[in-house]
Amino acid sequence: MAMHVARVRRTVKDKTFESILLRQSYREDGKVKHRTLAHMTHWPAQLVSVIERTVRGEQLIAPGEAFTIQRSWPHGHVAAVLGTAQRMKLEQLLDPKSSRQRDLVLAMIVARVLQPASKLATTRLWTATSLAQTLEVQDATADDLYAALDWLRERQDNIEQRLAKRHLEPGGLVLYDLSSTYMEGEHCPLAKRGYSRDGKPGQLQIEFGLLTNAEGEPVAIEVFPGNTADPATFQGQVTKVKERFGVADVVWVGDRGMITGAQVRQLQQQAGVSWITALRAPAIQQLVAAGAIQLSLFDTQNLVEVEDPRYPGERLVVCYNPLLGHKRAKKREDMLAATEQELDKVVAMVARAAADHAGLPGEATTGEPAAAAGRAEPREQPARRGRVGTPLRGEGKIGERVGRVVNKYAMAKHFRRTITDDSFSYERDQASIAAEAALDGLYVLRTNLTKQRLDSAAVVVAYKSLEQVEDAFHHFKLTDLEVRPVYHYLEERGHAHVLLCMLAYSLQRTMERALAPLLFKDEAIPQRDDPVAPAPRSVEATRKQQTKLTAEGFPVHSFRTLLAQLGSLVKNRVIPHGLGSAASFDMTTQPSPLQARAFELLGLGVKAL
Repeated sequence: MAMHVARVRRTVKDKTFESILLRQSYREDGKVKHRTLAHMTHWPAQLVSVIERTVRGEQLIAPGEAFTIQRSWPHGHVAAVLGTAQRMKLEQLLDPKSSRQRDLVLAMIVARVLQPASKLATTRLWTATSLAQTLEVQDATADDLYAALDWLRERQDNIEQRLAKRHLEPGGLVLYDLSSTYMEGEHCPLAKRGYSRDGKPGQLQIEFGLLTNAEGEPVAIEVFPGNTADPATFQGQVTKVKERFGVADVVWVGDRGMITGAQVRQLQQQAGVSWITALRAPAIQQLVAAGAIQLSLFDTQNLVEVEDPRYPGERLVVCYNPLLGHKRAKKREDMLAATEQELDKVVAMVARAAADHAGLPGEATTGEPAAAAGRAEPREQPARRGRVGTPLRGEGKIGERVGRVVNKYAMAKHFRRTITDDSFSYERDQASIAAEAALDGLYVLRTNLTKQRLDSAAVVVAYKSLEQVEDAFHHFKLTDLEVRPVYHYLEERGHAHVLLCMLAYSLQRTMERALAPLLFKDEAIPQRDDPVAPAPRSVEATRKQQTKLTAEGFPVHSFRTLLAQLGSLVKNRVIPHGLGSAASFDMTTQPSPLQARAFELLGLGVKAL
């Protein structure tokens, strides 16, 4: 006897009815007959389906037992970063030929965007996401990554050639600036003590110079010993662009510390080389003193072009920004006050020493410095030795201590000091302060470009494009890519590490621009009506900042928090019940509306998952 589900249709007065019957078939007197066991016409369809599959002999199991999830990997952020890298043709940029070394370098670039770490830590994180599985580098060790770095360093010239071909064009701007980062260990030949931009003057460091186009797209990066001065690196970059990249007619843009007067004189000897830079404060003061710059001009305008015989064949574009002037004035006053506070301590130390030498009671003496500007009465000094510091005596020792204090905030030029063996007093140099204050908010750009090529406003905008390089250094060191500290003690690997960070920055920069509608970023920077004033923000960027919501109602993110959201989209390794790992397959979770929108903005779509 066997059971089955029968579906019986009958028509009555042009209407068709279906009956669902559970029947049992049996044989009697050589004939097959059917016995109805249950009418299931009005039963729930799901129950009917279960009974129908059961009587057919199917083995039914609970939904939770149908599949086994063997492993899960955070995947969405990997798909987003790796997919963008592939759209940028980053693999072809590294090397046109496919190789394991190329895959390892690509994996390190993507990993630095996802979660910056040392090479050893990167290998420990291989299995924490789907990255290693996707690129099939699960078995890579730290030594493999070091070897891949060596491979990358060997190809740096070719990579930069390809970048220059993509991003540089004759007549365009080339931005260049230098930064530094500190080292761990003492073995790298590049590691030297120099001016530390990281606030670690006692730490060994390296310098690295970044070269970009006008939009801030990285083209080349070079590492220098940590004691290299900014101007010493510049002429090498000019030669690189002209001879290696084959782009001679470009406009070099560098700050006053990079393209100095000496660098300009060298550039003047090279035909067809143009530049934009800025004058230092002493040079501006000379122009004001000579009458070339008249401060009264800025009562009604903030931009004027002047000439001076000391700069033959050049244009001087003078800008006045009152907001910048206010910031400089406030900073100077803060630095003056901080210096006075330190100088008062020295006064008290000298006074205490004088009292001890004279044999006077310790509590009787208070230092009485000359009253600084704005201070009607001398400040009383504490009498206890623990608060005033070690007694200080002798003109040399006092002078040494005072020198350290006034140079701490670079305010030495604004104080008059009187020092003897047993006394010290000081006062503000009001004439020096007034001379500097007269130039607050004033800066002067110098260029050899003709007005036909760039007018005054365009020169200012071009110089301000150096902000693009500063933004790159901000990403390198302060927010995302963690170029510092550098752990490599081989010189060539130090070069390769910085190059790797530059490529990761280019990748992240591309993503941030595409994802701008979801980020606290300006999607389209408005046109500057006033080149001297701060860059305006768009209405949409202001709205996002205030509401913390996008135009589509999504929460606004930083790049890091958006990556974390994408990372919650998971790839699962699934094994069907009873079939074993040979039948396993990968399945990703469904993207949320925010995740789907991010992939859409990146031009990837959910198919990239």
